[in-house]
Amino acid sequence: MSANPVTPRAPGPVAVPAYHHMYHGEAHVLGGSLVHPIQQPLEDFGKVIMQNTRRETHITRSVGETSVEGLISFKRGYTRVIGTQARHKTDIFGDTHDAWITLSTAVLEGFNVVDILTADRVVAQVSTEHKTDAHGNPEKVPTVSFLGTRFENLRIGGYQVNVTLNLDFCAKKPAGDRPYLSDNHFLKSVSGQWVKRAGLPLELGKQYDGRIACIKDLKKRPTSDAQSKWKEPAKVECTLVTEIEIPTPIPGVKTFGNVIFIPNFGTVALAELEVGVNPYSSLGGSAQTQGGSSSTPTGNYFTLNMFNMKLGCPATGSATGPVVSANGHGAPG
Repeated sequence: MSANPVTPRAPGPVAVPAYHHMYHGEAHVLGGSLVHPIQQPLEDFGKVIMQNTRRETHITRSVGETSVEGLISFKRGYTRVIGTQARHKTDIFGDTHDAWITLSTAVLEGFNVVDILTADRVVAQVSTEHKTDAHGNPEKVPTVSFLGTRFENLRIGGYQVNVTLNLDFCAKKPAGDRPYLSDNHFLKSVSGQWVKRAGLPLELGKQYDGRIACIKDLKKRPTSDAQSKWKEPAKVECTLVTEIEIPTPIPGVKTFGNVIFIPNFGTVALAELEVGVNPYSSLGGSAQTQGGSSSTPTGNYFTLNMFNMKLGCPATGSATGPVVSANGHGAPG
């Protein structure tokens, strides 16, 4: 007796993998190192990291009154990073905000550097919003906001310093889900910040030349989705500062773009922004898919540093902060 032949089943529909979002965020209030009159590294005070996670997260940390040998001090600092998904949230204008949102914040209060540079409060904040396309998949390039970022009562030697920031610097999202570094409008805006002007110190002039050369190199690279094939990570350095006003002249103090030169102190660059595209997380380490294999997401990252100080005399060294970073990418799984 022969066996009944087995009739093969008709193939069913192929399952389309769902998409999820990987959150990345980082913040700290102060870092760097002192060289003279003491040699001492500055830990990344209040550092928090949300790295390569698909879980909605809220991490916060506070730092109490801190003094580094009486040279650099602050009354209080705190940081937070948030990763969350807004599902079909509609505002009063009827616009839908169905997106994955990352928020990174770092705050310094009562900041004092050798009783020359002081500020009541400094806030660094960046949020990225990866919206969904018509198929419910996350966009590669986020909408970016720096709302909340500010200097409160910044002073040099007791003299008031007013800083105007452009919080919409990255607000114009490139068309076609292209990365910012492939967008001519964005690159033109960055180039305009590094035009040499009369009286620019030689060292700053070299920095400007390097930043312009970087932009020229970016314009030669592939555009659109081809950025995933770039052999090296790419980035540009820019600033949110549009104007530094010192109502009462301070002896010897000069400003160049977002940089302030202070005699017998050093230089301070305000609100520096790094915008990059990297085949791995801007926070370090390769991104992994759910199955553990390496992936090459093209997550745009945005790192904001409110103070970048190169100290000269009597204190020598460097200090940065508050610093925040945010990015993210979508992945199947």
